[in-house]
Amino acid sequence: MSFKLPPNLVSNDASPEWMSKGDNAWQLTAATLVGLQSVPGLVILYGSIVKKKWAVNSCFMALFAFAAVLVCWVGWGYQMSFGSDPFLPILGRPGFATLRAEYLVEKAFAGKFPNATMVFFQFVFAAITLILVAGALLGRMNFYAWMVFVPVWLTCSYTVGAYSIWCPTGWLAKKGIIDYSGGYVIHLSSGIAGFTAAYWVGPRESKDRERFPPNNILLMLLGAGLLWMGWTGFNGGDPYMASRDASLAVLNTHVCAATSLLTWLMLDIMFFEKPSVIGATQGMITGLVCITPAAGVVQGWAAIIMGLLSGSIPWFTMMVVHKKVSLLKEIDDTMAVFHTHAVAGSLGGILTGIFAEPRLNRIFYDITDGWQHYIGFAYGIKTGRPGAGLHQLWIQVLGILFVMAWNVVVTSLICIAIGIVIPLRLSDEELEIGDEEVHGESAYALWGDGEKFETSKRNSALGFDEFSAKEGSNFR
Repeated sequence: MSFKLPPNLVSNDASPEWMSKGDNAWQLTAATLVGLQSVPGLVILYGSIVKKKWAVNSCFMALFAFAAVLVCWVGWGYQMSFGSDPFLPILGRPGFATLRAEYLVEKAFAGKFPNATMVFFQFVFAAITLILVAGALLGRMNFYAWMVFVPVWLTCSYTVGAYSIWCPTGWLAKKGIIDYSGGYVIHLSSGIAGFTAAYWVGPRESKDRERFPPNNILLMLLGAGLLWMGWTGFNGGDPYMASRDASLAVLNTHVCAATSLLTWLMLDIMFFEKPSVIGATQGMITGLVCITPAAGVVQGWAAIIMGLLSGSIPWFTMMVVHKKVSLLKEIDDTMAVFHTHAVAGSLGGILTGIFAEPRLNRIFYDITDGWQHYIGFAYGIKTGRPGAGLHQLWIQVLGILFVMAWNVVVTSLICIAIGIVIPLRLSDEELEIGDEEVHGESAYALWGDGEKFETSKRNSALGFDEFSAKEGSNFR
């Protein structure tokens, strides 16, 4: 008796045998969720958490980075991060394969979907990394310098971290580092790079540093909500399949985030006697960051412990250590990305080295041999292999040291080089006025404000003919 497959399961040129329609659909969905974390998620969050006069500039820094990274990513960034042709032990060979259709429709290096899906999925991670870097620089960086910084930093820094840790031929990947979904590649690197760039750019205007109230906390919560829910795709998409490991990663992600939020909130109440919604948002972010390197390779109870620690240790570094260490006080990190991403990302990487479950690693890496060396220290003790557990913990620490060192050096060199040609910091006049001086636009044009907006020389809303008639310009 012959068995005939349903028409939708029969392979053809559009759906070859190696491709799983379900996995491909989930991977594209997960990528879109991560993209929504940036646009509109972080665009809204940045635009609402800053002073009114910096709302447009903050939104635009995020929006520009998203667009610029995509063009660079398909041009050369993806091949440098995940290309099959090694260029250096820390970098793939630049190439333009991602611009050719014959390459994009072939099977990706992992998963059961085409290269086009993988390119898009990895792009949204690269984009959000640059947007997180921007968080440390809001309220004073020259937008033209930012336009140069984004492609250069993506090329010289992000690609090195991604290749070293995520590409199968990367040196840290070969050593067995566990970074499930970007605790190192995205959060640690963006936290260190943002903090380093903040040093070179310089601080905000003094009165902005002293008082920088959000212009719309309700919109801030909307952006934060998109960021939280988008993490379903952030961590759920990294098994590269719609698997049970993806389900575990999603649940662990939200459990850790909720626990961290509640922990941060309780600490705020205990020490400041007020439940702060901004503090709760920071606790949510540190929980999401901390669980990212471990999401699908730890037990649920470990996710709760990680939430407790991610809601308390970054809180302590931000509220106590920050005020006592002169370097931390001097560097103006607008969104505190050092604490919410560098500290929380490092914490997550170390805790991964403690709580990583060997059997879950076998499922995640989809391997039958060699998975035993992916073992957290706690399970090393449990199974009588403490040496193996300590080795894994050392690899996690080695990854932290590498990412930190690389980003401090490379980000510094990039900022110094750009600063020779373009001022990194806005002028005093631009810092005083904000969006209307920098962009000729205002986030909230209340009644009567529009008159100033319409006659701005720096605004492109009016055509040249109308501008010429009003100002006597020679443009026709």
